[in-house]
This record gives sequence, C-alpha cells and structure tokens, in this order.
Amino acid sequence: MDEKQRILEAVTPMAVLKAITSEAKKAVPQSLLEEGVVCIRKFPFRIGRESRVKMINGRLERIERARLDDRRPSNDLYLVDDGHLLNISREHFQIEKNGNEYVLFDRGSACGTRVGEVVVGGEDSTGSLPLRDGDVIAVGAKATPYLFQFLTLAEFEVRRREG
Repeated sequence: MDEKQRILEAVTPMAVLKAITSEAKKAVPQSLLEEGVVCIRKFPFRIGRESRVKMINGRLERIERARLDDRRPSNDLYLVDDGHLLNISREHFQIEKNGNEYVLFDRGSACGTRVGEVVVGGEDSTGSLPLRDGDVIAVGAKATPYLFQFLTLAEFEVRRREG
C-alpha cells in the first residue's frame, strides 16, 4: 500500500455521530465536532461523561475532573453533561464493528442508552443491540436531550479503495 493510501485510510472516518440537538452539539468538545459530526476512525469507539455537577453558592455548577496521571483515557469521546440531572455515565456506551455489522454496547450506565424504542443498559447493567445506518442514539434518561444519529460511511470506503 502506498503512503498516501495509508494516510487517507487513517484520517477518513468509518462512521460518524451527528449531533441532532443543540444540547448534543454543546456536549461535544468543539475541537472534535467537524461539520456537526464526530468522526469515528476506529472501533470500539467509547463514549462517556467528563464533567460532574456540584452545588456552589446555591446553584448547580459544572465542574471538570482533573486528570491525575497519564493513563490512557477510558473514552474516545468525553461528553459534557451540563444539565441539573446527569444523563451520561462516565463510561456510558461504545460502538463496536464486527465485519459489516455495528453493535451498540451499554457499558453499565445508570440511565441506559436508547436506540428507537429499545433501551439497553440502565441501573448499572450492560446490554447490546445491533446498530444500523441512520439510527438515533439517545444517551441517558428517557427525556434526555443528548441525541445523536449514527451514520456509516462504508459505501464511501469501498468507492475510495476502488477509485
């Protein structure tokens, strides 16, 4: 494989998470949001929460957790949950790829993860379900504002390799 092809494959996403609510867009660190999407370049792709809320002077304020060492982060995407209710667990869910199939795996979140009407995880239990192109992922409690659309780019990957 020539060097340009290797570079192209390394930087081209295999799938994306499109933030479809304003809250979801605000939750994604702006450095990772490109054209309203988060690029997924490797699997498994892990998503969790970076911040916590704390009562300060009678108001709930968002606080960031300090990194105390140089261990590998437990998530590829850290969402900032700035609501008064924490919808997102520190290690909430991950997306895995098995061949041509994608799977959403809840990592034992407190509120669960919803795809359509199906809820996996919640109450600190795990679970998984198939994930299809165009599925909407709701991260957290039933009324969560954190909604993302999962979009695969597999057909473009094939065209790129043939092109």
